[in-house]
Amino acid sequence: MALPSKKRPKSEKRNRRAANRLQKVAHIKCANCSRPIRSHQVCPACGIYRGKEFIKKRTKAKKEESKKQKK
Repeated sequence: MALPSKKRPKSEKRNRRAANRLQKVAHIKCANCSRPIRSHQVCPACGIYRGKEFIKKRTKAKKEESKKQKK
């Protein structure tokens, strides 16, 4: 049968909780733009993941062209 919690030493509880800490997030370089990104995520700078474009990024020139076309 298990011991009551008051009979267990405090150090045992503290040692068990010592492993519960935050881990650093792994970063890698984007293959397209060489910026640091989280692994297995789409690059927020260029929108490319594993050689495919998932998010279309617009430059200032493209934004101005689309505004002109709308008018």
